[in-house]
Amino acid sequence: RVPKEKPKAEAAPKPRQAPTDEAQMAAAAALARMELKPKAKLPSSQEAIKNQVRKELMAEAAASEKGLSAEEEDPPSPDQEGAAAPSVSGVYFICPLTGAVVRKDKKEKHIREAIRSYFSVDPVAASIMEIHTFNRDQERVRVGVETMAKYLDNIYLHPEEEKYRKIKLQNKVFQERISCLEGIHRFFQAIGFETKTLPVPGQGKKSKQTTEEYYVLKEEMLTKLEDLKDYKEQLLSSEPVRAQLDRQLCVFKPSPEAARFELPNDFYNLTAEEIKREQRLRTEAVEKASMLRTRAMREKEEQREMRKYNYTLVRVRFPDGYILQGTFYARESVSVLYSFVREALRDDWLPFELLGPGGLKLTDENLAFNECGLVPSALLTLAWDAAVMADIQASGEEQPASPLKPELLSRVQTLS
Repeated sequence: RVPKEKPKAEAAPKPRQAPTDEAQMAAAAALARMELKPKAKLPSSQEAIKNQVRKELMAEAAASEKGLSAEEEDPPSPDQEGAAAPSVSGVYFICPLTGAVVRKDKKEKHIREAIRSYFSVDPVAASIMEIHTFNRDQERVRVGVETMAKYLDNIYLHPEEEKYRKIKLQNKVFQERISCLEGIHRFFQAIGFETKTLPVPGQGKKSKQTTEEYYVLKEEMLTKLEDLKDYKEQLLSSEPVRAQLDRQLCVFKPSPEAARFELPNDFYNLTAEEIKREQRLRTEAVEKASMLRTRAMREKEEQREMRKYNYTLVRVRFPDGYILQGTFYARESVSVLYSFVREALRDDWLPFELLGPGGLKLTDENLAFNECGLVPSALLTLAWDAAVMADIQASGEEQPASPLKPELLSRVQTLS
């Protein structure tokens, strides 16, 4: 969760006329200068910290017993009622099969429905997508797929051998490696197998024969052995269907609110199963407030903090005050952000640097956002290469008002 801001003193009445663009740009520039200055730490009381943590623990424990979160338990305060709207409405993904943009909590259901609907187009491909996508244990998928490939290889290499065209469903290997996988039975049906009940071979005629369930390859498939070979290759080479994170690219006018973030719960890696863990971490915070920590302890805490977030919302402020915003995985590398910014430029060849809080340059593009402390949100500043910009100005060529692409500027928004 984003920490609540301290209540501010009541502001003086605002004039009715809205500030001009020039005033907004001046305010944004002033804010940028302030952010580059080192901030002094506020004095804190260990006893106050302990009391606050205990209070939050007690509130969350009481809310958990009633099946409510701490936020639902407390009545809304005047500050909450007037709270700003979220910076983004949530985390969204793009389905690779339909191209639809769906919210995070609807992603799995949408992909499942998309694959199921694809059965009417290509049942073999759809069943293979099911196998690779709906089974979470990828090692089990690998073993099962390789075993199925051996079955198909035997048929392709020895089509005259009837024993290879029958697969006993109660076979131990089949049960342990294959039958447990979702989508597997639809795959066998799609490639030409049918279910049959057959007598168990090797029994005498006088004794009562027992029967077993088998997958038996249809006779007509013996004329389509090359198809079986292709199905095997598809099965081995396929990958899970993964939705792509939607960057939710936005461009905002210059605003003094650029450093203010209101994030929805989608950005936090806090599930119902992790509530107890969070409470334990807060309990440990009480102890840490009253003792010195070693370097190893600090590093362990930082690693734990890094795993707290799945996503991050990043804003990049340009020299003219305009702001580019996008959503990223917390574990993505900073190089992805550089590519994101470059794709938004009118002239993508212009060299630039990204500066973090305090003017720190992000020089190692291989580091992840969470390794740089840029989670769950961050405001960065873009700085052009001074030598290149001097050459451009010396050339006397007329430069566009904004370095961003016109199609992005056409849907510029106001940051509230």
